[in-house]
Amino acid sequence: MHKGIATASLITLVALAGCKKHEAANADTGAQTPAPAATPAPTPAATPPADAQPSTPTSEAQGKLDFATMEDGYMNDPDAQWATSAKASSQFGDADKLPPDSHDSSTAWQATGSVNGNGWTNNRQDIGFDWIQLDYDRPVSATAVRAVFDETAVAAINKVELIGVDGAAHTVWSGISDTKPETRGQRTWFVRKFDATPYPVKSVKLTFANNVARGYKAVDAVQLVGK
Repeated sequence: MHKGIATASLITLVALAGCKKHEAANADTGAQTPAPAATPAPTPAATPPADAQPSTPTSEAQGKLDFATMEDGYMNDPDAQWATSAKASSQFGDADKLPPDSHDSSTAWQATGSVNGNGWTNNRQDIGFDWIQLDYDRPVSATAVRAVFDETAVAAINKVELIGVDGAAHTVWSGISDTKPETRGQRTWFVRKFDATPYPVKSVKLTFANNVARGYKAVDAVQLVGK
C-alpha cells in the first residue's frame, strides 16, 4: 500500500519536472516573435547639374537668338574690316600648286572677304605648323581679331600675330585654344581681344599646330577690328 503511494508520487514529480523543462526550453529558444525590421526611407534622386539638364525648345530657340544677335553685331561692326588678300604656308590638294590669289577652292584667297561658307584649307593633317596671313586695305590701331573656323581649326590654332605697316610681327596671343565648336549656329567664331595697339596694323597671321587636332584646317573669313 505505501509502495503504491510512493510510486504514484514519484510519477507525479517526474511529470511536473518534464513540464518545467519544456517551459524552460521554450524560453531559451525565444518564444517571443521579433519585431519586423524598419524599412529604410528611399534615397532622393540627386538633382543633375544645370549644364546636364535636357534642353527645351524654348532654351534652344533662345540660344539661336543669342548667336544671331552676336553674329549680327560682328558682321555689321563699323570698326571691323575683311581681308582683301592672303597667302598661306600650304593649300589643300591641287590648290597647293596654284598662286594664293587664285579663286580656286581651298586657296588662301578663299579666306578673303566676308563669311560665305567657303575658305582656305591647309594641306597637312597632323605634321608641323601651317599659317595663313591676311592683308587689309586700311591700317588701324587694332583691338580684336575675329575669325570663322571649322571645328578642327578652332582646336588647333595656337598663335595670333599682328603685322604692322613696318613689317614687324607682334604676337598678341599664343597657347591652346579654349574656344568650343559652336552649337547654337552654323559657324564657330574665334575671337581674341587686346588693348589697342600703339602701332598701325595692316595684316593678321594665324598659325595652327596640326597635331593638336588631326585633320585639315579650314578658315572661312577673318576680321581685323580697330580704328
